[in-house]
Order: sequence, then C-alpha cells, then structure tokens
Amino acid sequence: MARILPFNAVMFDRDDRDFTPVTAPPYDVISPEQRLALLAKDPHNVVALELPEGPLDPTVPDNRYETGRRRWRDWRSTGVLREDDSPAIYVLEQTWEHEGRPVRRRAFVGAIELRPFADGVVLPHERTLPKALDDRLNLTRSTAANLSQVFSLFSDPGRISDAVFDRAMAERPLMSATDADGVISRVWAIRDAGDTAILVELLADQPVFIADGHHRYTTSLAYRDERRTADGRALDGEAPRAAYDYVMMALVNMDDPDLVVLPTHRVVRAGADFDPESFWFRLSEHFEIGDPTDAAPHELISAERTAFVVRTADGAERLARLRSGSDPARIIGGTHSDAWKRLDVTVLQEMILAPLFGVHPDEPASLDRLRFVKEGHTALEVAPDEVAFMMRATGMDELRAVALNGETMPQKSTYFYPKLLSGLLMRSLD
Repeated sequence: MARILPFNAVMFDRDDRDFTPVTAPPYDVISPEQRLALLAKDPHNVVALELPEGPLDPTVPDNRYETGRRRWRDWRSTGVLREDDSPAIYVLEQTWEHEGRPVRRRAFVGAIELRPFADGVVLPHERTLPKALDDRLNLTRSTAANLSQVFSLFSDPGRISDAVFDRAMAERPLMSATDADGVISRVWAIRDAGDTAILVELLADQPVFIADGHHRYTTSLAYRDERRTADGRALDGEAPRAAYDYVMMALVNMDDPDLVVLPTHRVVRAGADFDPESFWFRLSEHFEIGDPTDAAPHELISAERTAFVVRTADGAERLARLRSGSDPARIIGGTHSDAWKRLDVTVLQEMILAPLFGVHPDEPASLDRLRFVKEGHTALEVAPDEVAFMMRATGMDELRAVALNGETMPQKSTYFYPKLLSGLLMRSLD
C-alpha cells in the first residue's frame, strides 16, 4: 500500500563524519535560548535552516522564509551541504541506555509517496493539538526541501528488515552524532537493489502509522497540492511522480521489542476554589481509590485495569483504578470504537478531565489549563491549584487497533523516545 523510493540525501559535508555540531532536536521543541546555544557551537547548525531569523510575516522584507531560502541555496552552492552521489534508502540507528540497559532502535529512511489520510495508506494515530501550519508551509515553499523526517511505524513481526540493516551496517557509517541526552545516532546507505526491493515489498501490502510528525506530513500534503496546481499536473494511475509527491520518512518496526514508548503525564489547573475532598468523592464513582502506599509507579504499571497515580496540591497521593464494573465502552458516549473508549488516555480525558475540570480538546480555550509532562520524576510536582495524573504508556496493539479503525487517539497519547535528530539527512523537492 505504501510506495517508497530511494533518494539522493542532502547532507552536511564533514570530513570527520561527526555531525554532532550541526544537528539539533526537532524544531518544535527548541527554545530561543537553545537556538542561540546551538548556533554558538556551530553557525552552520541545522537550526539556522529549520528556524531562520527574521519576521514570521512572509510579506515583510528579510522575513524568516527569505532567509531560509537564501541560506539553503548558499549552503548547497558553497559546499556546506552536498548531495549524495547516488540514490539510497538509509539506515538510521539510535543507541542509548534506558532504565540501566542498552537499547537500540533502527529505522530505514526513504521517500514515501504522499497520500491523504482518507486513503488508509498513511495513518495518523493521535489527535494533534491546535497549531498553526503556516510557518512550516511557508518554509517548505521557500526552501523546497524536507529538512527533517516524519517518524512512522510499520509492521514486521518476522524481523525481515533486520537482515537488510545488518548488511548495510557492515560498512563504515556515513555519519554519527550524539545528542544532549547521550543518544548516539548513526547512518548508513542501502544501495543494493536486492535489499532495496525487500524493503519496498515489506511496505507494499500494509499501511504505515505516523508516530511523530503529523504536522510535517500535513504540511507536505498541502505543499504537494500547491505544486501540482501550479504545474498543471493531475495524477492518473501510474503517471510519473515528481519529487514533491513524496516526503522523507523514517520507518521503525513497531514489532521490535526495543521500541520504547513512554507515557505523557497530565497536570490540570483546577482553580483557586478547588476542593480536594469533593474531587476524591466524585472520582470514586468510577474508580477505586487506593491507600497512599499503593501509589508507587510499579503499582500503576502492574494494574490490570486503567489506573492513574493522582496527586492533589494538598499532598494527597492515591492510586485510582477503574472499578471492575465501570466499562468505559458503555459510559463514554459518541460513535468511537470500544478500543478507543478503553484507552487510558481516553478514560482520563472523557471520564475525569472533562466532567470534573471542564477541560476537553473540543473546547480549545480550556486546554490552556492543561499541561503535559514527560519526565516521570517531575510528573507529580504540582502548584497550589493543580492536580497531577501519572499515566501508563499506550501499547502498540492499542495504537494499531485505533488507527486501523480510522480513529485518532487523544493528543499526546504516546511519547516515542528518543526523538529523531534534525541535520542528519535532508531532501530536495526540486
């Protein structure tokens, strides 16, 4: 179902193959202070392309997008960036230590044909937060480039792709980089036609699931449609595709036991008139409220039913477990599937945050009172008017079931660790 092609990657030209000074976290997690720190280490850091300086208004002279266009062209013409000599599908390996054990995640990076979500070929898995796409679309228009990858998942329970990765990794890597958390990323090229054909065939009869990069993918679709209109192109059947009909995508095997999915915890601002006693009473309608000694993280992970560690600003901390007779599939209204209604993140959203705090994605203004916390050790640090909910990670079977139903999970349902570094591979759309 998913069509993948090799491509000639655009990459930094570095003799030592150490890309650490020119790589950066994803653009949407970089603060202004982090941006300056990255550029202080190397003025050619990719953040100068991803977040160029200048006004955001594209009608103002020397705006961000004009700066990005000039820099992209200058860096390519002066040799800061170079294009790979021949098309390839690339292997990306990331290694780190998780909870005291070494972990490795591998992906292959190729050009994936853009398809609307309604086609059921590339599937979103979670609802994204309201966010303007104009900035990324304007930058794509100005540079005509994929500056970073969409991170997606495919299914390979037989681990067929592992042998392809192993053969490619027998050679010297093209590059390596180490991020601020000590995660090491290394890249190899697959140029063998037989190995390329194996990966193409793996995707030929299955959809792929976007893990991270929903906004990048949506932006690429919009850009593709604009270019098709401008070029007077209408695709029929097997008509030749242009570079902008594809997007650069890193694909990870969702059946790999080393795939680390972490939860994103929630902290809600309850307000100055919050009454903890009333809150615990209302929560107990559908949840068993355990003793403080039951609130340890291992009790949360081992719980057979949906459960949360809950902490209120007065210091009370409890394990709240869904009562055995409380089935979210019956309690939560609407037309969503039972699989969607039984997700931990759905239960929290529909059975706690909405009725007890008035916070729900359908009311965007209410989301100002909700914040997301990734680090477990800080998840239960609450301000005087806040309530925190520590969560379990969403499972791959849950993600697959919901996405195949054509549904999207609530926002921030998954946190795939680690993030992909920007600045390793880029792709021209001209």
